[in-house]
Amino acid sequence: MFTGIIEAVGTIARLQEKGGDLRMRIDSGTLSLDDVKLGDSIATNGVCLTVTGLTSHGYWADVSRETLNSSSLGELSLGAAVNLEKAMLANSRFGGHMVSGHVDGVGTVIAIRDEGRSYRYRIEAPAELTRYIANKGSITVDGVSLTVNALEDRCFELNIVPHTAEHTIIKQYRSGSRVNLEVDLVARYLERLISTQDAVVENGSLSKTFLAEHGFLGRGSR
Repeated sequence: MFTGIIEAVGTIARLQEKGGDLRMRIDSGTLSLDDVKLGDSIATNGVCLTVTGLTSHGYWADVSRETLNSSSLGELSLGAAVNLEKAMLANSRFGGHMVSGHVDGVGTVIAIRDEGRSYRYRIEAPAELTRYIANKGSITVDGVSLTVNALEDRCFELNIVPHTAEHTIIKQYRSGSRVNLEVDLVARYLERLISTQDAVVENGSLSKTFLAEHGFLGRGSR
């Protein structure tokens, strides 16, 4: 799990095609890897990647065909900048929101404008994701935990303060930039819970029996 608070900006240092998948080496920049070991996870532009090798300046990771199809990682070229965040620890400060690193789809930046000292970004999301996006709700864009400030049809707007722009790749976005999106994890689970056809509703709420059967309560809960 991650929090969506970017720790450093890294760089794509090498790309290798391998059996239809992709192997990449990322220069981790100012991100310390002293506490990282093989098998650990690092969110790279919001995609949870497993560290398969460590170098003096970064790490190697394999990117599966599924990840290439559902994210923008396959569109990156050598030298491209990427947002980096190590997996959170149990004693970490929770500064953003719950982020799994499982990208739901790719959005497109369609407009950018100044708004005082901040910047306003308008992003078009895939149609199938719009039901999970709520005004003042949370969304992850290339691994950054952000608040939705406006919502209209398939588009949502973000207000980016100078600090966030300077310490992530957001300041490099242009109209047409494609970005990885992860919707609020809670919205996903709520949809699954509500859509399950054998839900039993008692007095306007889900029954304790149903919740227990689906792992939300112990079988003996009262």
